[in-house]
Amino acid sequence: MSSVHVSTKINGDPTEYVCEADETLLDVLRNRLGLTGAKEGCGTGDCGACAVDVDGGLRLACQETIGALEGTFVTTIEGLSKDRSHPVQQAFIAANVPQCGYCIPGVVMAASVLLRANRNPSEADIKDAIPNLCRCGIYPRLIDAVQNAARIARGDAPAPEPGQDAPTPAQSEP
Repeated sequence: MSSVHVSTKINGDPTEYVCEADETLLDVLRNRLGLTGAKEGCGTGDCGACAVDVDGGLRLACQETIGALEGTFVTTIEGLSKDRSHPVQQAFIAANVPQCGYCIPGVVMAASVLLRANRNPSEADIKDAIPNLCRCGIYPRLIDAVQNAARIARGDAPAPEPGQDAPTPAQSEP
């Protein structure tokens, strides 16, 4: 393989690399930048643990070569919000969605990409947009939390205080 020079923005920071053209985005994030939120689960693009936002779309970092990302804007879980103030993070924490936490960064990234495109997703929309695998079985809480995150993002529900349960749809409706 030959080395290439790649310029991207990762979490808003201009970043330049000299690397092998086939080096994965996941390897660059974890091994060169120390951004360990994106996880290597399956390495085949099936589990979603490595999901990141590339130019507003969900991408699997284990399947993206850094050489193909010239000029792109990449957002990882670390860049979504420094203080967990993103509506998806707030709703997930309030609903106790995370269990072991391994899949959560990828799930949060998938949900954030979905909500940017669809401010009022149905259960089917959520299931289609978040194909991530979770061994802990968070799916029922996940659906409710994403719908609550949409309400928070739209301003239809207040952001929960830390440790406060997420409001149910009946509580958040006027």
